[in-house]
Amino acid sequence: MDAVGELQVCRLGRQPYERVWRAMQALTDARGPDVPDQLWLVEHDPVFTLGQAGKPEHVLLPGDIPVLRVDRGGQVTYHGPGQLVAYPLLDLRRLGLGVRELVCRIEQATIDSLAEWGIRGERVPGAPGIYVGGAKVMALGLRVRRGCSFHGLAFNVAMDLSPYAGINPCGYQGLAVTQLLDLGGPSTLDATAAVLVPALARAFGLQPVAAPAPELSDLPAAIAAAAPAAVSPA
Repeated sequence: MDAVGELQVCRLGRQPYERVWRAMQALTDARGPDVPDQLWLVEHDPVFTLGQAGKPEHVLLPGDIPVLRVDRGGQVTYHGPGQLVAYPLLDLRRLGLGVRELVCRIEQATIDSLAEWGIRGERVPGAPGIYVGGAKVMALGLRVRRGCSFHGLAFNVAMDLSPYAGINPCGYQGLAVTQLLDLGGPSTLDATAAVLVPALARAFGLQPVAAPAPELSDLPAAIAAAAPAAVSPA
């Protein structure tokens, strides 16, 4: 029986969006075949992000919240405190996964997590993410480069949902959004992660292990820390 690979789970705390985004890009561009797969968990400062093919007209009234054009798929979404953002940094070639299958597995892990709290999550054809009663609770946007994934999912837990009124969420006018707190689910990011992380690891066929958060300002050190330690000759 093949050994199960590791999924290093790194908790970054609260971070500005662009700092984490640039770190994901750098890690993806520099990682070699021996770097283990990672899952970064983070809570972002308020920001609207517009995908690489996103249309600016979907940003209606941003107010004081910055808008960043980024290199993931999808249209516009909001990140802010009280939202659990999970970035799977995976070597898809090593895992034998295509992009469509990756999306499907992330969505199923979210559906499975919601079921743990007695909530029925659903897919909507042509609109990636997960919905409850027609309202979006998890947004999903990915990028694959050099056979590796970055960006990821945003799970609304217990947050101020009012900024969503300033955009057409995911490019859909009038799309309703919801959060776990209002659905009878957990009210903290830690409680949410305790269920979501194992579900994601199972979906990827990996074993989750806690790992130190990377130093985002020093990616070479983060890559070295993630790589297996060199073994000296006996």
